[in-house]
Amino acid sequence: MELDPKYDHYDYPTTAPVAKPGHPGHLTEAQQAQVHQLRMLLETEGYTKRLDTLTLLRFLRARKFDVNLAKKMFVDTENWRKTLLYAGQPLKIDGRTISLDEEIGQWDRDGSFKQKVSKYYPQYYHKTDKDGRPVYIEQLGKIDLTAMKNEGIEYEHMLVNLAVEYEKMADPRLPACSRKAGQLLETSCTIMDFNGVGFGNARQVFGYIQEASGMSQNYYPERLGRMYLINTNWLFTGVWRMIRPLLDPVTVEKIHVLGGNYQKELLSQIPAENLPKEFGGSCQCEGGCHLSNAGPWNDPQYAKPAWWEQNDGAIENRPTEIGHGEGAAAAGATATEGAGATAPAPAAA
Repeated sequence: MELDPKYDHYDYPTTAPVAKPGHPGHLTEAQQAQVHQLRMLLETEGYTKRLDTLTLLRFLRARKFDVNLAKKMFVDTENWRKTLLYAGQPLKIDGRTISLDEEIGQWDRDGSFKQKVSKYYPQYYHKTDKDGRPVYIEQLGKIDLTAMKNEGIEYEHMLVNLAVEYEKMADPRLPACSRKAGQLLETSCTIMDFNGVGFGNARQVFGYIQEASGMSQNYYPERLGRMYLINTNWLFTGVWRMIRPLLDPVTVEKIHVLGGNYQKELLSQIPAENLPKEFGGSCQCEGGCHLSNAGPWNDPQYAKPAWWEQNDGAIENRPTEIGHGEGAAAAGATATEGAGATAPAPAAA
């Protein structure tokens, strides 16, 4: 895999641990050329941020290395970042329109939002699984949107918080995990706990899941590693039967529906000392695992400032700098022939 010195300033491993087609360190010549081609097209249209190789590869894999489709997905994501949307309209909080790049470093700096929302909807990152990936946990049965609204927490606040957490998973959490593991980690291990979900709160639970899934699928491709759905009941089973055929087979392979007998399988993927006791592990963080934010991203040995803590991540574009190496030459040779060439690669969530 060719790295571009203009954009690729990684200080952590850049080769995927499993040699899957289209993944970092395991590219064909055609796929390498498509990375350069996508970057050149985006540079031509004036984009200056997030043009590093790992990011472009995630968008290309999500669209089976169709450069035109990957470009559209990238552009749609950048437009969404400028103005977050809710129900098709610009999302506003206290009268101000939310721009994600501006919000990341400012959101909940004192931790008060997390303290309040955790009482009605615990959602948190907590340590790592056996592959070194961050573990993300949501307790969906505890969602109480009415109680949150009474405390001044609107649906819009929840969506901004969700987007910021996606950003912080990408940086600093995943880079810190990659440094500790000594290999590139790009995905998370997720636990969705349905304990307490029933007829009374099913609508608000599944409504929020739909919003969250849409955000993940549309704007954060290739971030799902494994997902465990635990304490699912017959109500969820019926919904799952309907939506499963609509999902990409690669995505379905990552999702494990476990019901109430889940402890053994969770512990096969997550060390007991990293799994909260309420889910069958042995971890009991002081003050509660849901508020600890424990993980390599808080260990000085592996943690480093995220991009949004340093600068805006923009790179000045200069025509003479566009493209490097043999892949760039191949991309330049094919750019005038159309951007839709494809190479074998899996589609994934």
